[in-house]
Amino acid sequence: MTQASRRSSGVTLQHLRYFIEVAAEGSISAAADVLYVAQPTMSAAMKDLEARVGRVLLTRSARGVGLTDEGAEFLGYARQVVEQVELLEQRYLGRPPSRRLLGVSTQHYSFAVDAFVRMVKASGADEYEFALRESRTWDIIEDVRTLRSELGILYRNDFNRNVIDRLLRDCGLVFHPLFAAAPHIFISRRNPLAARGRATLADLVGLPRLTFDQGTNNSFYFSEEILSTLSSAREIRVSDRATIFNLMIGLDGYTISTGIISDQLDPEIVAIPLDVDDRIEIGWIGHAAIPLTDQAQRYLAEVRAVVAGFGVEVLG
Repeated sequence: MTQASRRSSGVTLQHLRYFIEVAAEGSISAAADVLYVAQPTMSAAMKDLEARVGRVLLTRSARGVGLTDEGAEFLGYARQVVEQVELLEQRYLGRPPSRRLLGVSTQHYSFAVDAFVRMVKASGADEYEFALRESRTWDIIEDVRTLRSELGILYRNDFNRNVIDRLLRDCGLVFHPLFAAAPHIFISRRNPLAARGRATLADLVGLPRLTFDQGTNNSFYFSEEILSTLSSAREIRVSDRATIFNLMIGLDGYTISTGIISDQLDPEIVAIPLDVDDRIEIGWIGHAAIPLTDQAQRYLAEVRAVVAGFGVEVLG
């Protein structure tokens, strides 16, 4: 069969479902195992799909497969088509709801976890495969760029905006604002500053400053905390929220964040407004050419609901 005749015969739903699984697994053999298909069959299907659309969709190496730029765009359309077909089958053929899928990468925000919990509870799916990755700024961008996660949540402000926006643009990603927050310090309820209505930078002198480690990309521009360039006599870098909260309690340490914190998830931590002339803009990032799936949109709706519940104005 010639390339022209393959194009004319069109793309099948099986092609799309295979392609979505290959993209999710990053491996043709792993996708074949998940779908109970022989590896040569899956490999042939991917080559046939590329021939039919007349584009290279996958990059192949000894470590697995990745998506080309056109492959990433194609994946967005493939997801929409398959999702709509499944909705049609549920509505008119009485098929059970399909397995729900979603990957989210985020900086260390409790509201992101709270929204994730709500989304899972509200999904109503008997089967699902969700992933929530609290990660470093650079890794979040990489997760979304490579479609390991469908969307990412991170912050920007006047200090890091140009660097973050340029990196996102180079990766084919777009930042969508969710809300703007006044800076707060997170501290233990037993910290003397917890009784204050507000805190100043002078109040923080001598207290351990707690920040999230950014690994090899430990640039000030990738920090999760504002005022990262200010010197501190006592500095501790951590890798997860559980540790940072324990250090707030055990060492009277502090970190600077949005002020949005769940009493249910983090009952021992309080947020105190910080007197500085700055704003923290929180947003989600995604591919410029790939629309979000319904499940991703449901998650963002839960994020907006959680944030609005704290009296913070939601943007967009």
